[in-house]
Amino acid sequence: MADTTAVICPRCAYQSVEQVFTSPVPGVWDVLQCRQCLYTWRTSEPARRTQRDAYPEQFRMTVEDLHNAPEVPSVPPLRTA
Repeated sequence: MADTTAVICPRCAYQSVEQVFTSPVPGVWDVLQCRQCLYTWRTSEPARRTQRDAYPEQFRMTVEDLHNAPEVPSVPPLRTA
């Protein structure tokens, strides 16, 4: 299980990251999710996806960016036969 106390979100630098899943083989990878921007990543991914200082600047977000982001539409209910 990952120690998320020192992990910050690579995308928005928020300091509250939650472990949402662990690999079936212990210690191989964990899936983490930012509690602010909902960015989700696997710990086995390259630094450009998992570390703030290596995350591409053009994809970084601020709190203002998050507040001004368009709302994601909900998934409609399944059709019945």
